[in-house]
Amino acid sequence: MKLIKLDAIDSTNEFLKGLSNKHELENFTVVTAESQTKGKGQMGAVWASETGKNLILSVLIKDFLLDICQIYNLNIIVSLAVIEALECCKIPDLSIKWPNDIMSYNKKIGGILIENSIKSDASIVSIVGLGLNVNQTNFENLPKASSMAVICNATFDKDDLLFMIIDNLENKIKLWEKQSDFLWSDYVSKLFKKGIPMPFSNLNNQKFMGIIQGISSIGKLEILLEDDIISEFDIKEIQMLY
Repeated sequence: MKLIKLDAIDSTNEFLKGLSNKHELENFTVVTAESQTKGKGQMGAVWASETGKNLILSVLIKDFLLDICQIYNLNIIVSLAVIEALECCKIPDLSIKWPNDIMSYNKKIGGILIENSIKSDASIVSIVGLGLNVNQTNFENLPKASSMAVICNATFDKDDLLFMIIDNLENKIKLWEKQSDFLWSDYVSKLFKKGIPMPFSNLNNQKFMGIIQGISSIGKLEILLEDDIISEFDIKEIQMLY
């Protein structure tokens, strides 16, 4: 693992993407920053972080995804790698809010953004961005956000957490070929509010009840509706009201 530490950057994902376009980087090259001015979440959402308090990183992953239809496999690997590291830190009641929010109780403590590019030789290179609220304690105007420090009333070593996550990531990628079914089921079992009747709203702001059942092979959320039909939803097509 090659580690590049920055004080401040617009986006670690953009920095690593630019670097990989100019140089042949080794697998699992990691960029971290103490602050970023243009942190991104899913579908262009903004990720804000207090300087020096949180873990902000991007990691380059290649030679894992072999087909565009397999893209969600990496979401599963990354989410489980983060959850496993947090379990080692004794963070309670962890879950994954589809597709890539890391939750403790009903609070979001982390978010993942994966950007994939197909090279001229048809290989797929992925930039995995992770923002994890570690030691930040002020979440004014962010009622659904929290941090490891707030939840556990303790401070954590960001470097230790970083190395744990990357180590878990490498190990799970090695395991994937033989244990993909187990990792899929492990991910589904950790879904936030799985099996619990929950209110949702759609793109037209219409509200409905449903029960999360699982994830389709291409990463869509499977929800059992009131008419006993399981429907699949893509990112941003629905919002869970919790």
